[in-house]
Amino acid sequence: MEDNERDQRAPETTQAEKNLNDWLPITKSRNGNWWYSAFHNVTAMVGAGVLGLPYAMSQLGWGPGVAVIVLSWIITLYTLWQMVEMHEMVPGKRFDRYHELGQHAFGERVGLWVVVPQQLMVEIGVNIVYMITGGNSLKKVHDLACHGCRPIKSTYFIMMFASVHFFLSHLPSFNSITLVSLAAAVMSLSYSTIAWAASFHKGPLPDVNYGHRASTTTGNIFNFFSALGDVAFAFAGHNVVLEIQATIPSTPDRPSTNPMWKGVIVAYLVVALCYFPVALVGYWVFGNSVQDNILISLNRPVWLIVVANLFVVIHVIGSYQIFAMPVFDMLESFLVKQMKFKPSRCLRFITRTTYVALTMFIAMTFPFFGGLLSFFGGFAFAPTTYYLPCIMWLAIKKPRRYSLSWFTNWICIVIGVLLMVLAPIGALRNIILQAKTFKFYS
Repeated sequence: MEDNERDQRAPETTQAEKNLNDWLPITKSRNGNWWYSAFHNVTAMVGAGVLGLPYAMSQLGWGPGVAVIVLSWIITLYTLWQMVEMHEMVPGKRFDRYHELGQHAFGERVGLWVVVPQQLMVEIGVNIVYMITGGNSLKKVHDLACHGCRPIKSTYFIMMFASVHFFLSHLPSFNSITLVSLAAAVMSLSYSTIAWAASFHKGPLPDVNYGHRASTTTGNIFNFFSALGDVAFAFAGHNVVLEIQATIPSTPDRPSTNPMWKGVIVAYLVVALCYFPVALVGYWVFGNSVQDNILISLNRPVWLIVVANLFVVIHVIGSYQIFAMPVFDMLESFLVKQMKFKPSRCLRFITRTTYVALTMFIAMTFPFFGGLLSFFGGFAFAPTTYYLPCIMWLAIKKPRRYSLSWFTNWICIVIGVLLMVLAPIGALRNIILQAKTFKFYS
């Protein structure tokens, strides 16, 4: 009798889960393809981080700077490949969300607590930083285009930037932001090109200096640690890669792995075209006087810098949505599954509006752009990008001890852990130094 009742309940539960997945933004639509994957990954990867790479180079120096960026590009491409491969490693099942893969690797409860806090920290942190970036870029446009006008507080520009998201955040699914993401991907390549081309045209400053930024050994060590976090922040796409792959259809003879990997390769070529010229040319031109956003260091020609900052605004609008969508998915899933709310437009409206308002408020209160980049880069991005995929690979695939795969994964894990420990130390010092002269809502 009990078995019959259980059999009758099982289809109902399955149907309820299917209905929920059809409503949640990540799994609502599965009509993506390889080029969806390409520009979603470009939008997720190339963001505020690329503008901070010349600043990171000025803290690292030529040799270590080039080595750290190249090594990060290689390691993160490897760990991204791992995640793409693990998406459908169990026949008939797809790990549509980062935490689902974590639960498969570490167990239902442990996997949830290992992945979700870190993923949320990354995605919410990115959204806060992008609120600041969007507001600062709007302010730069205003200051350059309206020279001599009355100054306007950064706080108001952050509010202007946030107003767009009070509308866009109500698009129902990941695939519904496709056009926004495509525009953002084009903008990222455009403003990156403007950043390094305008710098190259300017040529090195007459008094350019490639020496250490700080005057003390302690200061230089902390700056080095902070720069590691800046570089880590620039490689952020792993936190949404499974969610992007979830939007691609899959059948036994045509799995989602192939179009996803094709899109990732294209995205990483674009990343290389953006990152390396901006980092190297920006540092070559400005040396250790470069600011934490390369576009702020550039003031001529005015019209070109205005255009570049507008491109940044459009790009971070798309990037904000890419990183916010998995957060919406988690919040709405929690409210329906755990809090027993009914899936509805009202629930979605309240949840997403509250989230956008919260990230806007935090961004207005703590607009430490450089310090935030490094802190989130080290404390949160290093685990989810550099070594957590490797730990999952070792736990699930179990490569033979001392094999090439085993050694490669352990090297990535050691580098990632060092990054996670060292980068926030330097970042916190920079935030404290900036906070000394900071005025709230200035």
